[in-house]
Amino acid sequence: MDFIPLTKKMELFDVHQVQEVKEIISREFKPLNKITEVPIMEAVNRVLAVNIVSQENVPGFHRSTVDGYAVKAANTYGSSESLPSFFTIVKEVEMGVSADFEIQEGEASYVPTGGMLPKGADAMVMIEDVEAVGTLLNVFEQVAPRENVIFQGEDVKEGEVVLKKGHRLRPQDLGALASIGVTKVPVFPKLKVGILSTGDEIVPPDTEVLEVGKVRDINGISISAYVQALGAEVIYGGIVEDQCEAYLLKSKELFEQVDFLILSGGSSMGTKDFSSKVMNNLGEPGVLVHGVAIKPGKPTIIANANGKPVMGLPGHPVSAMVLFDLFGKQIMNQLHGVTENPFIKQMKAKLTRNIASQVGRTDFVRVQLEIREDGLWANPVYGKSGLITNLVKSDGMIEISEFKEGVIEGEVVNVILFT
Repeated sequence: MDFIPLTKKMELFDVHQVQEVKEIISREFKPLNKITEVPIMEAVNRVLAVNIVSQENVPGFHRSTVDGYAVKAANTYGSSESLPSFFTIVKEVEMGVSADFEIQEGEASYVPTGGMLPKGADAMVMIEDVEAVGTLLNVFEQVAPRENVIFQGEDVKEGEVVLKKGHRLRPQDLGALASIGVTKVPVFPKLKVGILSTGDEIVPPDTEVLEVGKVRDINGISISAYVQALGAEVIYGGIVEDQCEAYLLKSKELFEQVDFLILSGGSSMGTKDFSSKVMNNLGEPGVLVHGVAIKPGKPTIIANANGKPVMGLPGHPVSAMVLFDLFGKQIMNQLHGVTENPFIKQMKAKLTRNIASQVGRTDFVRVQLEIREDGLWANPVYGKSGLITNLVKSDGMIEISEFKEGVIEGEVVNVILFT
């Protein structure tokens, strides 16, 4: 492809609404159809590539959830401290051993927690509610059928879909896989995400003495960490100067190595902001979005380069993090086919003060959560988008719709928690 030259004419933003951008991302980027298997101990935070169907019941037998005695529940009805019911104690069940006998009317069998119920029993009486005298058992509490018992297949049934394709695996999910004997887990390969920081003023974070006018690279670290938290591999391209040919060369080099390229800085309309030009040179159709009706983060760019997503983030750390949380995470989920519940990391809180907003623009306001006697409150964290400590002080953010002029003190708002 011929290089698209940098023009001196300053283009104007053709801004998109937030929902429009989300729809563009959904339409443009498809899941990567690759599958690999990893050991279960390495599968946390990976994304399932197929539905997991159980080949067995869990548990495979009726199990007690307490230490006590297995009985027929109907035989305990009316039992109390003043009028106990009486049972004959028969065989005792041992842990890990099959209970190969059946209890009859008026019989009881000791079963430890997790042990197998003998045939004929449909409930467990806790050991605290009985008194054993030789082979005689006094029961002082009535129980209902299925009480203190997990029945065969109650947790997982044979043929049941335990976890669905696109699910990001959590520790509890790995426990479920272990329970059905799945130790090799089919997952999507880790995404490779390239991150390139731009700007003549940017220097590496390990720079000990800063020259006047220089700042350490915050976005390269924070966005890399966010990408890794989503289970992807980061290929950090370092820092490139504000020189178009060098920027394009480094971007192309990194682009070839990754599934998703992120360019930090250079997304606004200044004369040295080359990101949109670079993106249009990486592949067709090129830039899809250059400008979002949002605060913070208006000069965000999203491009499709031959099917591969490229994202240009603002240089200000707060804007970069908010926009990556909003759109970068969606792109990564798209590539993995993640079917994530959007409400998992959200909670309700009351607002501590009025916040004004502008109709036609979506505002994301950072908030700090505070527990009071009357519930959870969200306190706005104000500050310029270049101040990273604003995010450090924040627990999440609230979205003020493009159709609202603001929110008022005491209003219940939805807090989107930061990862």
